[in-house]
Parts: sequence; structure tokens; C-alpha cells
Amino acid sequence: MSQTDPYVLVLYYSNYGTTKTLAYAIAQGIEDAGMTARIRTVPTVAPETTSSKPAIPDEGDLYCTMDDLKDCSGLALGSPTHFGNMAAPMKYFWDNTVTLWLAGNLQNKPASVFTATGSMHGGQETTLLTMMLPLMHHGMVIVGVPYAEPALNRTHRGGTPYGASHVSGASHDQPISTDERDLGIAQGRRLAITAAALAQANWNR
Repeated sequence: MSQTDPYVLVLYYSNYGTTKTLAYAIAQGIEDAGMTARIRTVPTVAPETTSSKPAIPDEGDLYCTMDDLKDCSGLALGSPTHFGNMAAPMKYFWDNTVTLWLAGNLQNKPASVFTATGSMHGGQETTLLTMMLPLMHHGMVIVGVPYAEPALNRTHRGGTPYGASHVSGASHDQPISTDERDLGIAQGRRLAITAAALAQANWNR
């Protein structure tokens, strides 16, 4: 770990802003639990014929660095659903984490996932499950949302035991519901509490 205060990294990619909104709800839950939330995003992936964007975005959240990921105490990973998988920019980011994987920098740290889709059955659960796979390869401990959260039984839109989610509608103009937001906050709180507990664990016994 670095000498900075412990933090949970909230790493997301967002097309229309709905995944970003959910990321901030999760960050609120992390902060409510007494841990710092560091919010980062990833740049879009463009063909070689397209001019590259600056390393620091003109506005919005900063792009995630490998040090941001390496030094985190926990991770919340979010992406919109693209055909039942994470979006290409986020997949590209993870495809470049081999150095961290070889060093075991993320082992035994907690991670959770979240997503947004245009329709109720647009692949949100498969996206959440497939986003877990690289995290498991890195040796992370997956944290979901338990049914002890009342909103998980009450929601008529997004929200799954695999992670928080938002159904944004075909035009991606539906605001996040109260239940969706509550589940995001609950997920962030549970992730932060787990991160604090795992940081004290003796993994060498």
C-alpha cells in the first residue's frame, strides 16, 4: 500500500451518465462508512484513424491510473451493458492490468460491480457476472448486495444481488429510482466495511 490514506476506488465508464450517477451513489455509501472514495473513469477506445484525446480530460472525473488501482483498499467497478458484457473501454483497461496480476497487487481486496441498461432485460445481470471474472482472476473477494437490504425486495427496476444496477429506459432518460440509489449506497457501505475488515486479516496463517 502507498502512504496515502486508505480509499476505495470507484471505477466506471458511462455513455449517457446513468452509470456515473450510480457510481456517485456507491461513493456516498463508502464515505458514509467512514472510508474515502476515489472516483475515476476510463477514456473511450477509438480506432487509429481517430485523433487521440488528452491524458487528462477537459472536464469530469480523472482517468484511472494503474497506481490508483494498485493502491486501493477495495474496488467498485461499473460499466453500462454492451450485449451482456462490460463496455469496450473498460475491457481495454482491464486487459492492460497484467503487471498488477503478476505482482498480486489486488489479491484479497474486496470488489463489487454495478451497471446500467436501457431495458429491464437488457443483460444487466450477465454484465455484472462477466465483470466479476477479471476481478476473480486478480484474486479479489467479491461483495454483492444481500437480501437484508429492503430495497432489493422492493425494487421494480434495477437492483440485483450481484450488484447495483439502473434501468435507464430506451432513450436513457429515466432518472435513477429511490430503490436503485439506496441499493448503490448500501453496496458502497458494505464494500467499505469489508475493505476495512480485510485489511486487518492475517492471510499468512
